[in-house]
Amino acid sequence: MNTTRANIDFKRIEQAINYIRTHFKEQPSLDEIAAAVNLSSHHFHRLFTQWAGVSPKKFLQYTTLEYAKAHLKEEKTLFDLSIDAGLSGTSRLHDLFVTVEAMTPGEYKNKGKDLTIHYSYPETIFGSSCVASTDKGICYLAFGDTATAYKELVEIFSRANFIHQEDLIHLQAVAFLQNPKSALNPLKLHIKGTDFQLKVWDALLKIPLGELTTYGNISNHLNNPKANRAVGTAVGSNPISYIIPCHRVIRSSGELGGYHWGLDLKVAMIGWEAAKRE
Repeated sequence: MNTTRANIDFKRIEQAINYIRTHFKEQPSLDEIAAAVNLSSHHFHRLFTQWAGVSPKKFLQYTTLEYAKAHLKEEKTLFDLSIDAGLSGTSRLHDLFVTVEAMTPGEYKNKGKDLTIHYSYPETIFGSSCVASTDKGICYLAFGDTATAYKELVEIFSRANFIHQEDLIHLQAVAFLQNPKSALNPLKLHIKGTDFQLKVWDALLKIPLGELTTYGNISNHLNNPKANRAVGTAVGSNPISYIIPCHRVIRSSGELGGYHWGLDLKVAMIGWEAAKRE
């Protein structure tokens, strides 16, 4: 698909999700949602179903507070088993589809000095992105406004050498977004964080595709039940959107909580993954 066309289409999807999210109590009809994004009902239904894999009506069910609450209760045991399988290390995480190397203390303190970082702006199923990598793996992935994303990337690695160049691993990251289970080899990440952040991001990688958990649940599994706020801060500072799945963490009430790249995108990711579970 033409990448510009795909990006325009996702913006329509995101607008529709915003409308669904802010009007869910009224249970809007297909015609109402389509009108909100200036499309005919037929065109909108086809576009949305092609992207999500389910109808807008079905997707609406995945965005309700009641669904989130029931899902949290249903999947708690599954998450417990997944996260307990491997919280012992932070330099190499245990997810089946991702391998992670933490940056050295020197690289962390020196803000990327002596690192060469390649970055590009590929289109994805979640719209425009900014993806960056070192010679060891993906170090950054953000969605939305690419100029803002690049500025944030430079702030994180303010002393690095940046080259605008699309590498093979950038394309692998985009393919991972489409279907993580189809990856021929684990996607390599090279991340910069404190010991606590690395432990939290490690925990995030244990949340199965399409499942949800809470900030408090992660705190408990880190044996630090009073660390909810610190966990929330670490989740919010995740530098690699979706691949380190901070979108799968919500409040214990079932409410979404925050998301660094916008709540509409968080709903899009949660709903898209929920559809893949069907």
